[in-house]
Amino acid sequence: MDQPLGLIAGNNAYPLILAREARAAGVKRIIAAAFTGETDPRLAELVDEIEWMRVGQLGRMIGYLKSKSAREAVMAGQIHPSNLFNLRPDLKALMLLGKLRTRNAETIFSAIADELAKAGVTLLPATVHMEKYLAGPGVIAGGRLSRREEEDVRFGFEIAKQVSALDIGQTVIVKGGTVLAVEAFEGTNEAIQRGGALGRKEAVMVKVSKPRQDLRFDVPVIGLQTLQAAAGARIRVIAVEAGKTLLLDRDALKDEAQRQGITIVGI
Repeated sequence: MDQPLGLIAGNNAYPLILAREARAAGVKRIIAAAFTGETDPRLAELVDEIEWMRVGQLGRMIGYLKSKSAREAVMAGQIHPSNLFNLRPDLKALMLLGKLRTRNAETIFSAIADELAKAGVTLLPATVHMEKYLAGPGVIAGGRLSRREEEDVRFGFEIAKQVSALDIGQTVIVKGGTVLAVEAFEGTNEAIQRGGALGRKEAVMVKVSKPRQDLRFDVPVIGLQTLQAAAGARIRVIAVEAGKTLLLDRDALKDEAQRQGITIVGI
């Protein structure tokens, strides 16, 4: 509790919620590595110190955490996929990427974790201080599922597990036993839009963890932005893997799901 906690902050509400929960758990000092165009500026009000940098400035991020004597850090929030293709990587990031035979979330973040470890910084599970936000089993919000929807949830879960095992994505959209969309590099919301357009209405979204999920990064997350995307695509059911998916803004999520006629269920 006396050592500063490093927060490597991506986009949306996740970093803000984690900062509040860490403080409530007794963490006295939080320092944040924030990314221009990604991190919510409101995070500055919740941490003791914040350093802004570009996505791709790996050497600067590690140097910042090390200079502040942060021995532990947490990755919270995503980086938009388009920014990963518009990188201006520093020398350290170039060297890291050059060593990777394949480049996906698993390989890139694992390599970053290794670089942090070399600098004396341990990357903690992304669920630390966030345990109460993990989805439980059963209906979380909305009405009961129909028999057809239950079948689609089971089918979608099986497909999503197979796809995630290949490091392609963690979300699928299904309807009537047919796969409408599979998440890839574009991200969850874009997959929802594609699947919703094909299903027209009342499709089922299923989001899972990887079979060997590294809890330090890429943990499945559902927030208000995901729910709004689902509502816009006329998705009827959002099914998430219980015990392994974070539900951010949980109360607001339940209220909005009820309002939109969407059922959220943990499986």
